[in-house]
Amino acid sequence: MCQVEEEYHEQLERVDAPGVSKKCAKCKEELAAVVIRAGDAYCRSCFRDSFIHKFRAMLGKTRVIFPGEKVLLAVSGGPSSCSMLSQVQEGVSQNAHKKLRFSPGIVYIDEGGAHGQSKEMKLKTTSELCEMFRSTGFPFYILPLEQVLDLPGSVVVAPSSPLDQPRSAYKAAVDLFLQSGSGRTDVMAQEQEGVSLPAIQESQTHLLQQLIGSAKTLTAKQDLLNTLRQHLLVHTARTRGYSKLMLGDNCTRLAVKLLTSITLGRGAQLAQDTGFSDCRYGDVVAVRPMREYSAKEIAYYNHMFKVPSVVIPSLDTKTPDKASIQRLTESFVTKLQADFPSTVSTIYRTGEKLQTTCRSSSAAEGTDRCLLCMCNLDTVVEEASALQATLISEQLSQSKVPHTSGQNSVKPEPTAAVGQCCSSEGPCGGPEGAVGCYSSPKQPEAAELRSLLCYSCQRTIRDMSSVHHLPHYVLSEAHRRQTWSAMREQISEFLLDDADEND
Repeated sequence: MCQVEEEYHEQLERVDAPGVSKKCAKCKEELAAVVIRAGDAYCRSCFRDSFIHKFRAMLGKTRVIFPGEKVLLAVSGGPSSCSMLSQVQEGVSQNAHKKLRFSPGIVYIDEGGAHGQSKEMKLKTTSELCEMFRSTGFPFYILPLEQVLDLPGSVVVAPSSPLDQPRSAYKAAVDLFLQSGSGRTDVMAQEQEGVSLPAIQESQTHLLQQLIGSAKTLTAKQDLLNTLRQHLLVHTARTRGYSKLMLGDNCTRLAVKLLTSITLGRGAQLAQDTGFSDCRYGDVVAVRPMREYSAKEIAYYNHMFKVPSVVIPSLDTKTPDKASIQRLTESFVTKLQADFPSTVSTIYRTGEKLQTTCRSSSAAEGTDRCLLCMCNLDTVVEEASALQATLISEQLSQSKVPHTSGQNSVKPEPTAAVGQCCSSEGPCGGPEGAVGCYSSPKQPEAAELRSLLCYSCQRTIRDMSSVHHLPHYVLSEAHRRQTWSAMREQISEFLLDDADEND
């Protein structure tokens, strides 16, 4: 055992921590100015070249963005998205070594109404962002989140699956782009279009706050907010003619998102939520070119090369670690990363190998995708599955044993017939016993809405006090799908199967 007066004759070995006195690991000449990982010490020039090369290489090896395409950059004001904007701005300039050949635009979603920010705070934030966006020369759009309440139903309609293009299509597009002379045109010379924050009525802000406030937990609020933001981004890209949506998710954020998604029951959607490209919306493909960068690497680059960013509070700002699943997972990963530097990279590399098994289904039906996240439904499984066992356990735990002793037992009140027409003037033409009226929209209940959602979105809806606070386009699309399913069930015996059509 250790004694107080015990003498130690041998000195303890101390591991030398990497410092700025070491040489650069790349050029071997200049002194290191930044240490990203153990053994990865770079000077200022080599760090900048490595940072830029990683961004260009990510876009080049994936070959998802074709020359001449319009790409919408989703900038939130944070360090990662602002660094992405800086890379694109430098990549489309005339003096760029390997010039980017797409036409960029910028969009910012103001979520201050959902957070309860004051008008002065929102005006200050938007003015700083407008000044940053004007300096780039790109067209930009600053939109309030309240506009998500007025979106059309086409946002959540299942799109047609994009056709897989051969590898030679990218090379042919590059040759055509260069032969047409577009390669010599400066992207920065395009006319800048700026859309500032429009005036928002207090009633719309109140409806948005009611929608977010209907979620009982912070976990459900953040999940619902992310879904609404994604809907507005996709709608903006479609209406403005952009075929690609560029997101600023970095490696650290994706590692946290991967573990969070597994916790929330989104294991079947991990490949789309954390992969480089996300094709769930069909005509608009979301890409994540910053997924190779860690948050530490981005912070160093922004500090060394003066990349501006804007600090904007969110729903989980100044909340404890156990306030939500997202917040707890983020705290767990960041604290583990401080002691074990390979934590984020290990999680990220594991998620990079995930793939989604695509089912061959008709895109015109629109019933095989989640109504909110637009991913393939993971609830269509066999009876003897873990999901069915979980649902049965929940139903049994929530069911109440009826009191049957004596004649004073409580009987359930008779409910209106499900197939009863909602029009008082006459029948709507729907068959008797149908699931709903075929002419007038009907507000779906929570139980009816869950059948159109994936397992994770079902958990979010279950944490809401009322589904009637959801946007109108979600409720109308839910009614359309339920009506379509009822009509298909009525004529199911007259329909031919795919096997019969092939014969």
